[in-house]
Amino acid sequence: MALYEHVFLARQDLAQAQIDALAETATKIVEEGNGKVVKTETWGLRGLAYRIQKNRKAHYVMLEIDAPAGVVAELERQLGINEDVIRYMTVRVDAHEAGPSAMMRRNERGERDRGDRRGPGGGRGGDRGDRGPREDRGPREDRGPREDRPRDDRAA
Repeated sequence: MALYEHVFLARQDLAQAQIDALAETATKIVEEGNGKVVKTETWGLRGLAYRIQKNRKAHYVMLEIDAPAGVVAELERQLGINEDVIRYMTVRVDAHEAGPSAMMRRNERGERDRGDRRGPGGGRGGDRGDRGPREDRGPREDRGPREDRPRDDRAA
């Protein structure tokens, strides 16, 4: 049998009991097809990069599966029918991770979603701290008029 990691996103307005029921339904589908779910992780309610079916957030659930390919096809078919599931993805892997997944380790350390991306400059575009203070670069007039500087053709 092959090893898979299956992640599905459920609607943001579902209760945790409903999310657990969806995971249990997926587990039942796999077990009926002579496969087994090695591990189930609920990553919680997380923000989406863009709206999907009017949802700005979604409940993430990951299943590590050991099953034949036909079982995965049936699981994806069932999830495609379910209106509570807004996205899913199944990836075949060579081996399952020992211990918690990277998402769970990240949550255990208490990291925030986007706060740790900032570089030495603080705000947006973390490379600003590398340029140094403005007074070290000299006044703007010394750099010449704008039309003398090289232009970026892509911005035109």
